[in-house]
Amino acid sequence: MALSNSYPSLKDKVVFITGGASGIGAALVEAFCRQGARVAFVDILESDAEQLCKRLSEIQGVTAPRFFFCDITQTAELQNTINIVCDEIGPISVLLNNAASDTRHDFRTIDENYWNSRINVNLRHAFFAIQAVYPQMKSLGSGSIINFGSMSWYECQGNMTGYTTSKAAMEGLTRGLARDLGKDNIRINTLIPGWVMTERQLRDWVNEETLKDIQRSQCLKDRLMPDDICAMALFLASDDSKMCTAQNFIVDGGWI
Repeated sequence: MALSNSYPSLKDKVVFITGGASGIGAALVEAFCRQGARVAFVDILESDAEQLCKRLSEIQGVTAPRFFFCDITQTAELQNTINIVCDEIGPISVLLNNAASDTRHDFRTIDENYWNSRINVNLRHAFFAIQAVYPQMKSLGSGSIINFGSMSWYECQGNMTGYTTSKAAMEGLTRGLARDLGKDNIRINTLIPGWVMTERQLRDWVNEETLKDIQRSQCLKDRLMPDDICAMALFLASDDSKMCTAQNFIVDGGWI
């Protein structure tokens, strides 16, 4: 991890990350651990999560994270896990609603059950996670919530309507809650990544043709990496962004 900035205000804060076992989520877990935060994350990928915890525990000076197995589409399970984190680690100061699934699908063939599954895994959990952390943040007198959007719907990307619809709605969720949460000094923003070169994207979706498209579309020609997303997330979680709320922060290399 090549990030260089340090945020003293993040040290010892309890940070809760959904979908933290792989991809951007795993990078977020590592980034916050390196800041000295007390990180708890949930996922259903047990093996990946355990490997991540083991790797980080072996790095000198890095606070190891805590993994909690949780299916975020099961609302009661998710909210109960959030309460367990509060009891075992402390009240949550930072929530990152990162978990999502961009599995491709043909809108002409999906049924109601599949549509609902896309909404549940990409959108619904974020609202109920916010609902569960709210009293914890209120008791602390402040908090930062970071919802993860996507630039995919800005560019009219097809074959994953459930995902793009949910990610557009994430911005509405942020705007719709900002005033209600602001009364208790809780900030909420949307972090919108571009096409990030995670292992899964490189394995499943990125080929020579898509790389050419990315090069044409990004103003900055470097590959967008998980660390680039983490850099913005750390800022939004820290006290340095104490007057930022209800906003969209796009990190996409200048996609046009």
